[in-house]
Amino acid sequence: MLAIRLDKEIEQELDMLAKVRGSNRSAVVREAILQYLEDNEDLALAKQAVSQMKSTKSLKQLRKELGLDS
Repeated sequence: MLAIRLDKEIEQELDMLAKVRGSNRSAVVREAILQYLEDNEDLALAKQAVSQMKSTKSLKQLRKELGLDS
């Protein structure tokens, strides 16, 4: 279980969003946290992939190597 303190304004926005979605505060916050964690995982994987790239090629060079340009 997690307890957090929110400003009154944030609580009101959260309540409005939950109402529009036909949900409750906990579900909206849970969804937001899961999305945040997934985004951070994606970012970490992207950074890792970039750091593992051995070389880069221009689009023109790549198209030529793949035989896409005559």
